[in-house]
Amino acid sequence: MDFDYTPQQQDLRDAVAKLGKRYGHEYFVRKAKAGEHSDELWEEAARLGYLGVSVPERYDGGGGGITELAIVCEELAAAGAPLLLLVVSPAIAATIVAKHGTDAQRQAMLPGFAAGTLKVCFAITEPDAGSNFHKLSTVARPFEGGYSLTGRKVYISGVDECSKIMVVARLEDERTGRLKPALFVVPTDAPGLTATKLDMEIVSPENQFMVYLDDVRVPAGALIGEDPEAGLPALFSGLNPERITVAAMACGTARYALERASTYAATRAVWGRPIGSHQGVAHPLAHAHIQVELARLMVAKAASLYDVGRDLEAGVAANMAKYAAAEAAALAVDTAIQSLGGNGMTTEFGVATLLGAVRAGRIAPVSREMILNFVSQHLMGQEKSY
Repeated sequence: MDFDYTPQQQDLRDAVAKLGKRYGHEYFVRKAKAGEHSDELWEEAARLGYLGVSVPERYDGGGGGITELAIVCEELAAAGAPLLLLVVSPAIAATIVAKHGTDAQRQAMLPGFAAGTLKVCFAITEPDAGSNFHKLSTVARPFEGGYSLTGRKVYISGVDECSKIMVVARLEDERTGRLKPALFVVPTDAPGLTATKLDMEIVSPENQFMVYLDDVRVPAGALIGEDPEAGLPALFSGLNPERITVAAMACGTARYALERASTYAATRAVWGRPIGSHQGVAHPLAHAHIQVELARLMVAKAASLYDVGRDLEAGVAANMAKYAAAEAAALAVDTAIQSLGGNGMTTEFGVATLLGAVRAGRIAPVSREMILNFVSQHLMGQEKSY
């Protein structure tokens, strides 16, 4: 068992950390509060090859895996400048295309993913069904030469930044008549597709949207894979990397918050002593740090399992990594704020600005309760509770 990164992975971590620090949390907050996107960071990360680290080399990518992409996600977040679209576009959409797309789809999209010039958002969640793909109401109906999509999606990240959206719909099985998941790549400017921005209490340059599809017509080639049978395995191919990279980003955010708090506690003197010399301050920080390191181990395990093709085990580990990282990040940010006292609630000290994001991380992309349901049912032999 080896807990060391390869020299290439360590070099990647160091280089991305250096890039992130040149932008930092002040840049991130400034962009978010101005209603702007972190385009400069995205474009520089793309130019340096960091956005395409998990895209196969034959399509101009780095040829790495989700381990490498998780490193990029974590280190940018650890600098206080996470890129949520790294999760949406390279982790979910690019992985799905690479693993289950047709040759034409790979040729058309993967070089753009690698270069960072193509951004594809992902639409599964619905107002009523949530992310339960068995209950989705968005339906695809075939017609001569293509498909018509009708339905609603909610909490879709980055629609205003993306030229395409990967939509999870349900398509009728010709043999059984049952509806089953299928994935379609739809231009965001397609007739019949409209998006409404949602007001969120989260400081982030990326926006969330409600998406409406009203008889949106796409050609047959918009269906991911050679036939509708690719839908379900393609969906899982994207959801596990999503959980892993979200977890990595949460770990990075936690590290950022604890670094800010630790520096403050070591230098802020009250009654002639640094406040970090008091166990009431130091112990909560140490406890949060331990939780973050444990979560990082699970992220590394999940990414490693995914990269070697052990999909079932990777799915279990990805859920656990997401749970552990979300809990650790929420704890770390809360502890950091408490350590800074009143300063912790100011924009200047750059910690309270993380509150919305880490709280949302306990809900999305899969809630902590559903992960606990999964673990209790599938790993501990308990009867299904829902």
